[in-house]
Amino acid sequence: MQLPAAFIEKYTKLLGQQAPEFLESFNEGPAKGFRVNPLKAQKQPLVHAISDPVSYSEFGYYGSVSGKTVDHQSGLIYSQEPSAMYVGEVAHPKPGERVLDLCAAPGGKTTHLASFMAQEGLLVSNEINRKRADILAENVERFGLKNTIVTNESPETLEHHFPEFFDVVVVDAPCSGEGMFRKDHEAVQYWTSDYPASCANRQKKILASALKMLAPGGRLIYSTCTFAPEEDEQNIAWLLKNYADLQILPIKKYAGMDNGRPEWADGNPQLAETLRIFPHKMRGEGHFIAQLKKQGQVSTHKLSKTQKTNVTKQQKQDWHKIADQLLISPVPDSRLLAFGDYLYAMPVELPNLDDLQVVRPGVNLGVFKKNRFEPALPLALAEQPQDFIDPVAVTIAQWEKYVHGDTFMVTEVKSGWHVLCYQNLTIGFGKVVNGVVKNFYPKKFRFEIKHDAF
Repeated sequence: MQLPAAFIEKYTKLLGQQAPEFLESFNEGPAKGFRVNPLKAQKQPLVHAISDPVSYSEFGYYGSVSGKTVDHQSGLIYSQEPSAMYVGEVAHPKPGERVLDLCAAPGGKTTHLASFMAQEGLLVSNEINRKRADILAENVERFGLKNTIVTNESPETLEHHFPEFFDVVVVDAPCSGEGMFRKDHEAVQYWTSDYPASCANRQKKILASALKMLAPGGRLIYSTCTFAPEEDEQNIAWLLKNYADLQILPIKKYAGMDNGRPEWADGNPQLAETLRIFPHKMRGEGHFIAQLKKQGQVSTHKLSKTQKTNVTKQQKQDWHKIADQLLISPVPDSRLLAFGDYLYAMPVELPNLDDLQVVRPGVNLGVFKKNRFEPALPLALAEQPQDFIDPVAVTIAQWEKYVHGDTFMVTEVKSGWHVLCYQNLTIGFGKVVNGVVKNFYPKKFRFEIKHDAF
């Protein structure tokens, strides 16, 4: 890899004797990995091998992911770079907590945080860029999250809606991306010697908003995928200097992980409690993680205003015509939210969403059409096979037809809406008419499985 001369000079000076091995690591391929979704009834991938576990990640494995598999399509696995997995492990929220993933796209951290929450509590997943927020929402839906909303706001706007609200705030900050050079060669092209300092200024503004939303007693997890001290230790030193109520919490370090470098900031020995991952020492890309606690009485305040249902009597009737056929325990009416033509199931105790740009206010249950309701793929992926009435088991050949958008035949299945399942995985909805399964897999997600000819 052709690294910028200024980058080589900078890290030769900072790393000293380690610099040659560090710089040589950029000529190697990037590490690849994935996590298994613990929220699914199926506990092991059906296609992807899990023989090479990531030692510091409860759900993580090394290996490549194919998007054209039932594992991926059903949300059973999520592709994630191995070093990045440790951010979620450090955050490790508890079920019932209020959690904010402030810079969340494309969704790796959000889906990992949710893996620990058992669909309880509230997870607000935010992304300021609308296109990336849409991708984030798709990944949240494929993972089957019920306790998660996706917002498309600036941190400055969110801070006014959620003052001292969250128990855990994760800031995986937009950064200079030095740690991703092996994975994203374009990141090398836009790097300049001034870029880390520019990113650091933006990160400070994001952190200031994050701290306004962090409840007393809560934890802030700050991470970057860069080596730059300006964005890493120096930003944490800035936090400690400007926020007297913050305390660094230690992070467990596994073999190959480094302490933060106090000498790269103001010399504060507490900075050694932060964590660095270097690619010449670990099987992963570059990462920095810090964990801080906000001092004060742990917040127990209740919401002053929660989001109320807004569905009409007719909409409830249209929903129940389908829900009562499909679900053993339909979503309570009090948690239904009409969002345009779509119907959502809100998380429990959802704050009022007025004046916020919301991409996904909960689980997309389906869409209202003229005189009928049509269930949506996210509802199928958010529930387990045993949660549905008369689930229809399909073969792998039928699954291939389904994701391609084709119809297929079934026997001894009554007409009407059914959830489709492969093994112990829900894969979507179909409408059976005289033994033919009409296909309702969304067109934008369809793909073809090509088998090698012998």
